[in-house]
Amino acid sequence: MPNRLKTVALLGLLSGLLLWAGSFFEGGLVIALGLALAMNIGSYWFSDRIAIRMARAEPADEATYPWYHAMVRDLSQRAGQPAPRLYVSPSPQPNAFATGRNPRNAAVCVNRGLIDLLDRDEMEGVLAHELSHVYNRDILIGSVAAAIAAAVTFLARFALFFGGRDGDANPIAQILLILLAPIAAMIIQFAVTRSRETQADASGAELSGKPLALARALQKLESGGRQLARRGVGGTPAESPSSSYSSLYISAPFGGLARGGLSSAFRTHPRTEDRVANLERIAQRMGQLR
Repeated sequence: MPNRLKTVALLGLLSGLLLWAGSFFEGGLVIALGLALAMNIGSYWFSDRIAIRMARAEPADEATYPWYHAMVRDLSQRAGQPAPRLYVSPSPQPNAFATGRNPRNAAVCVNRGLIDLLDRDEMEGVLAHELSHVYNRDILIGSVAAAIAAAVTFLARFALFFGGRDGDANPIAQILLILLAPIAAMIIQFAVTRSRETQADASGAELSGKPLALARALQKLESGGRQLARRGVGGTPAESPSSSYSSLYISAPFGGLARGGLSSAFRTHPRTEDRVANLERIAQRMGQLR
């Protein structure tokens, strides 16, 4: 299934879950959705400032990082879009992220660890991926998914303490709402973020014309993050597993979750081997790989 269609289907499924949860309460759907929107609208509107602050990033001076500015400017011109503000984080973790509510209010941040690890082509692939997030409006899509998931979780907690609309409600359905609905909402939300990462890989590969360079970069990011994690080298608050901003990064911080099993459903990023295989297929279509 094409990634855009997959994202629409997942958001529809998440919305259906919210409607089902709201049916247990008189006016509960409106209340839950209102609270969820209130919680997430601030995060969406100020996402660039919050994420940059949590990453402890500073503006990238063009005199110090001329290649960074030139590369982003060239990619933005190819896409026919405005160039975002550029930042550098002191984190030793090899990673990068993009944030902002629209292309005119966006920011891209790269870690010092990324600059030290990648060659020029690999860096271009990573930056093209991050710009694709901005141009594909992925921050908005992620905020919508987060708002709906938060509303479902609120309704489930409300049901736990106050029960449903009336005493005649199906007890099995109520148990499913209380126990399983929040987990289901989280799983679908993470599936949305994985879908957008896969789409950004494809869009970034098309924009840079270097899918294999992006594939090499992703492999380096995962292995480099895990090596630093084993050595006890940390990152910034934005990269903490408990941070809602860790999902913004191109690669799961510190190498991500262990592979396989049920943990795969709770991954914020696709498996690196799957992303590499997808990029290799794109390279084949471009005639860069047999």
